[in-house]
Amino acid sequence: MAKVGAQRAAELTGRSKSTIQRAMGTGKLSFEVDANGRRTVDVSELDRVFGLLPQGSGHAALQNNASAEAELKRAADMLEIERLKMRVKMLEEQVDSLKDQLEDNKAQRDQWQKQAQQVLLTSQYSQKQAEELKAELVEQQRRVKMRRMQELEKAGKLHKPANPAANTVRGTAQNADQAATDSGKAAAAQIQGLWQKIRGEKTGDKTAA
Repeated sequence: MAKVGAQRAAELTGRSKSTIQRAMGTGKLSFEVDANGRRTVDVSELDRVFGLLPQGSGHAALQNNASAEAELKRAADMLEIERLKMRVKMLEEQVDSLKDQLEDNKAQRDQWQKQAQQVLLTSQYSQKQAEELKAELVEQQRRVKMRRMQELEKAGKLHKPANPAANTVRGTAQNADQAATDSGKAAAAQIQGLWQKIRGEKTGDKTAA
């Protein structure tokens, strides 16, 4: 029988040219190479592997097949476009979510910075108050100490270095006090003796009488 090329074989079987060529490449469809290096296949081999279309309907079947393949390709392209649209939409939603999260993080960061500044100011103010209070306590202690020293000085209880002249005066005063005391005691003894003597004389006179 006659031998035909891949294009004619597609028309006779209602298959695509790529299907015929693929069948030749896999060994499913036997072929020969002509003098021009073109692969040809016997019509009977086409009928055995794929079956031949009725006469007069080959071209129409080929057109229908091509149209079907075009429709399939168009549908696949539409599906891919829809898939990409969904992917883009999902990515846009993720971007919006990340933007919202970023805004929340910025707001939280601003709030934390404000709180940190308030804490720092409060700490600085407290430290200043503590230093002022400490200085006030030191001043109060100094005043109390000075007042106590003044009171001790007034009462004569403040300890001072020894003064020989003061000790001499103090000793002289003590000796004078002791002498005055002894003199008073002697005078009292003399008065007591004289009084007893007078009383004795009065008693004798009464007895003699």
